[in-house]
Amino acid sequence: MLGLKLLTDPRWANIAESNLEEILTDHAWCEQKAATNAITLIANNSEHQELVDELTTIAIEEMQHFQQVVAIIKQRGYTLGRERKDDYVGKLLKFSKKDGSRNMAFVDRLLFAAMIEARSCERFRVLSQNIKDQELAKFYHDLMVSEAGHYTTFLNFARQYSTDVDVDKRWKEWLAFEGELIQSFGNKEAIHG
Repeated sequence: MLGLKLLTDPRWANIAESNLEEILTDHAWCEQKAATNAITLIANNSEHQELVDELTTIAIEEMQHFQQVVAIIKQRGYTLGRERKDDYVGKLLKFSKKDGSRNMAFVDRLLFAAMIEARSCERFRVLSQNIKDQELAKFYHDLMVSEAGHYTTFLNFARQYSTDVDVDKRWKEWLAFEGELIQSFGNKEAIHG
């Protein structure tokens, strides 16, 4: 369904589980950044009422996920660490087209968001199926379902609002780029790491 070119090695879950405080902190900040991205899309494209409505809901959900992860961190006696730099997201952002038409930049920002949601969904699936901690396995399964819905929303909006972009062609370019990029990730306790 997601179309990802390279799936995460299930052994990555062992790396993640070896330092739950780190993976949970990284995850919390990923949720906050996802909410910020949705808000940025709303602020820059407020003329699209359906987008405003849907992304407001997503922004709220992402902050609820942030809140849930922070609660797990506290419950386990961990500390929410400082925000982490996400090299994966940074490299995706550089791939985004910013030159060209306003519509092209808008569509690419939606595809950027869809790509992150797709990979997050896939990583949550790996965690839900491979970590021994049953409470977290269920938590990540529930988040996987939510992220899949967000992925679909962003991809559908890219198709709906495109005026001068062949979205299916551009999405294939995103998938190919991400397939190459992800090969250098998956070796540390980070959702995209």
